[in-house]
Amino acid sequence: MGRVAASSLVFLLAIIVDKGLPSPLAGKEAWNYVEVRDGAHMFWWLYYADSQSAGYKDLPLVMWLQGGPGGSGSGFGNFDEIGPLNKDLEPRKTSWVQAASVLFVDNPVGTGFSYTDRPDAYATNVATVASDMLVLLKHFFTERAEFQGVPFYIFSESYGGKMAAAISLELTKAIAQGTVKCNFAGVALGDSWISPLDSVMTWGPYLYTTSLLDDYGLAEVSSAAEAVKKAVEQQQFVKATELWSVVETVVEQNTNGVNFYNILTQEPDDKLASIAGEDFISLQTRRHIRPLHSQSLSELMNGPIRKKLGIIPQNVTWGGQAEEVFSNMAGDFMRPVVDIVDQLLTAGVNVTVYNGQLDLIVDTMGQELWVKQLKWDGLSGFNKLRWTALDDPTSPGVTGAFYKTYKNFSFYWILKAGHMIPSDQGPMALQMLKMIIQQD
Repeated sequence: MGRVAASSLVFLLAIIVDKGLPSPLAGKEAWNYVEVRDGAHMFWWLYYADSQSAGYKDLPLVMWLQGGPGGSGSGFGNFDEIGPLNKDLEPRKTSWVQAASVLFVDNPVGTGFSYTDRPDAYATNVATVASDMLVLLKHFFTERAEFQGVPFYIFSESYGGKMAAAISLELTKAIAQGTVKCNFAGVALGDSWISPLDSVMTWGPYLYTTSLLDDYGLAEVSSAAEAVKKAVEQQQFVKATELWSVVETVVEQNTNGVNFYNILTQEPDDKLASIAGEDFISLQTRRHIRPLHSQSLSELMNGPIRKKLGIIPQNVTWGGQAEEVFSNMAGDFMRPVVDIVDQLLTAGVNVTVYNGQLDLIVDTMGQELWVKQLKWDGLSGFNKLRWTALDDPTSPGVTGAFYKTYKNFSFYWILKAGHMIPSDQGPMALQMLKMIIQQD
């Protein structure tokens, strides 16, 4: 796995033609594995910026981290959200590659095409996740020194935001110590699991105010959430994770299957019927991992994409270790990382929070609660600002988002979007990206 594998457009076209699928956008790519620990192999996939107005060295580098934990950035983030091609291998008009080079990393180890050689090599907390990523980033910026000077941003979604916060703090320290050479420009936390308890405690009120719970349902959801709160306060985090799952079941039962990723959609009846017979890990895998590993995406990744990459070990299946990734992180799942965000802000790191209006799992109400808990000395100034409206790029005069920026902290409220903002509101997400990477 020591060699660097880079595709050529001709090679990719040959595979696509062989499958009878449309041609991709022209562009330069690279990918490889890094052994971040003994028996722990992490996969990365880079798309060089494809802009008509600037070369890739004149544009930022964005690393994208998916949620779960166990969701694959090389798969879901790439083909369902921001990569140059969609799942049908057709060009995406709102791809982030037109504004920046994009680096997808399958993390924690065991996610996507990343893999472990043995059961004890999985990460069990964000500290290990951050340590693993620092090994990968050191390798990446050493082997691709042309990226050392370009602004480097970490963008994330869901649990990826929790990991991104921890990674950003360790990266800041490593740069100061001279062990990693890069121009770290900021971190963006999208619908991120920064303060799990604040999310859970606001599910009831949010659903009630959107007419998705009645008084009885509100009482039941709130009661179940209080049990989670008690477990967190007692530092019983494995128990808290299990009780969090119970709250989700109570929500599903009282809303007739509201979708946690977008409250305007609903889970099919057959999924609801299976709840009673599932154990905790299987239930959470169904709710939060399988949506990132649809059958069509799995067939793409384990078929033509695997063939294209050419370096995936024979015994590795894309997404094959995702459930183990999630179960090994269960004890860390409900731990907050608000203090880490505080440390980033105090250190002068640019931090952006962005959230979808229709997201339930990480509802905006919960995000605003933990932001108000920050000890950062700029918080009072941020709170005094009124937000600014942003037009929907596809509908001039129609509001697509609101945002506020004060010193090194920004918050974007993305309208008509659920948990996966680039999937739901691609043009607005791309505009936000451009605003964030140009604000310096």
